[in-house]
Amino acid sequence: MYSKTWCGFCVRARGLLQAKGVTIEEYVIDGGGPKREEMIQRSKGRTTVPQIFIDGHHIGGCNDLFALERDGKLDAML
Repeated sequence: MYSKTWCGFCVRARGLLQAKGVTIEEYVIDGGGPKREEMIQRSKGRTTVPQIFIDGHHIGGCNDLFALERDGKLDAML
Protein backbone atom coordinates (compact mmCIF):
# COMPACT_ATOMS: atom_id res chain seq x y z
CA MET A 1 0.00 0.00 0.00
CA TYR A 2 1.30 3.43 -0.95
CA SER A 3 0.20 6.07 1.53
CA LYS A 4 0.86 9.44 3.10
CA THR A 5 1.23 10.06 6.83
CA TRP A 6 -1.70 12.44 7.31
CA CYS A 7 -4.16 10.83 4.89
CA GLY A 8 -7.53 9.92 6.40
CA PHE A 9 -8.31 7.51 3.57
CA CYS A 10 -4.99 5.76 4.21
CA VAL A 11 -5.85 5.42 7.91
CA ARG A 12 -9.24 3.87 7.05
CA ALA A 13 -7.75 1.42 4.53
CA ARG A 14 -4.94 0.45 6.90
CA GLY A 15 -7.47 -0.09 9.71
CA LEU A 16 -9.63 -2.42 7.62
CA LEU A 17 -6.66 -4.48 6.49
CA GLN A 18 -5.23 -4.68 10.02
CA ALA A 19 -8.64 -5.73 11.40
CA LYS A 20 -8.50 -8.63 8.95
CA GLY A 21 -5.05 -9.61 10.23
CA VAL A 22 -3.19 -8.56 7.09
CA THR A 23 0.48 -7.66 7.33
CA ILE A 24 0.80 -4.50 5.28
CA GLU A 25 3.84 -3.63 3.23
CA GLU A 26 3.50 0.13 3.25
CA TYR A 27 5.39 2.78 1.31
CA VAL A 28 4.96 6.27 2.73
CA ILE A 29 5.40 8.75 -0.11
CA ASP A 30 5.11 12.04 1.81
CA GLY A 31 8.11 13.55 0.05
CA GLY A 32 7.47 12.12 -3.39
CA GLY A 33 10.54 10.49 -4.87
CA PRO A 34 11.09 7.12 -6.52
CA LYS A 35 8.35 5.28 -4.61
CA ARG A 36 5.76 7.85 -5.71
CA GLU A 37 6.85 7.41 -9.30
CA GLU A 38 6.67 3.64 -8.85
CA MET A 39 3.11 3.98 -7.48
CA ILE A 40 2.01 6.09 -10.44
CA GLN A 41 3.46 3.59 -12.87
CA ARG A 42 2.02 0.51 -11.12
CA SER A 43 -1.43 2.11 -10.77
CA LYS A 44 -1.52 3.23 -14.41
CA GLY A 45 -1.34 6.94 -13.70
CA ARG A 46 -3.20 7.35 -10.44
CA THR A 47 -1.68 9.98 -8.18
CA THR A 48 -3.96 9.82 -5.12
CA VAL A 49 -3.33 7.77 -2.01
CA PRO A 50 -3.78 5.17 -0.86
CA GLN A 51 -3.06 2.93 -3.78
CA ILE A 52 -3.54 -0.65 -2.66
CA PHE A 53 -2.18 -3.82 -4.17
CA ILE A 54 -2.95 -7.37 -3.07
CA ASP A 55 -0.53 -10.02 -4.34
CA GLY A 56 0.61 -7.58 -7.02
CA HIS A 57 -2.95 -6.96 -8.23
CA HIS A 58 -4.02 -3.31 -8.21
CA ILE A 59 -7.11 -2.85 -6.04
CA GLY A 60 -7.31 0.94 -6.22
CA GLY A 61 -7.96 3.33 -3.36
CA CYS A 62 -9.77 3.24 -0.04
CA ASN A 63 -13.26 3.37 -1.56
CA ASP A 64 -12.38 0.48 -3.89
CA LEU A 65 -11.13 -1.56 -0.93
CA PHE A 66 -14.30 -0.93 1.07
CA ALA A 67 -16.46 -1.76 -1.97
CA LEU A 68 -14.75 -5.17 -2.15
CA GLU A 69 -15.47 -5.65 1.55
CA ARG A 70 -19.10 -4.57 1.14
CA ASP A 71 -19.55 -6.97 -1.80
CA GLY A 72 -18.03 -9.86 0.18
CA LYS A 73 -15.07 -10.22 -2.18
CA LEU A 74 -12.19 -8.94 -0.07
CA ASP A 75 -11.65 -11.97 2.16
CA ALA A 76 -11.17 -14.27 -0.84
CA MET A 77 -8.50 -11.94 -2.19
CA LEU A 78 -6.62 -11.88 1.11
